[in-house]
Amino acid sequence: MDFKAINREILISFWKVHVLYHAAEGEVIGQWMLKELKHHGYEVSPGTLYPMLKRMEANGWLKSEADAALGPKAPRGYRITAEGRKVLKVVQKQLHELGVEVDHR
Repeated sequence: MDFKAINREILISFWKVHVLYHAAEGEVIGQWMLKELKHHGYEVSPGTLYPMLKRMEANGWLKSEADAALGPKAPRGYRITAEGRKVLKVVQKQLHELGVEVDHR
């Protein structure tokens, strides 16, 4: 089984849902998110997560801040935006419908 292809083609979307969900609860830090995703059985590298977070921010779904006093390598905290909340609602609805359909097979 080609797990890289599965990650690249399917599971990356699940990771984004996890990020949006947790960012809706409060600030998300990349290192914490890596541990959280691993807790759920996902093997996500920092080289995958951080560009994904930047894309989600570029899409307007997240907003980030870092403490400038800690320098350029300071951890960035990500929070969901109003647009991100709309996206999360759409995804939750679609996940529910998919779950119902898959459970009936």
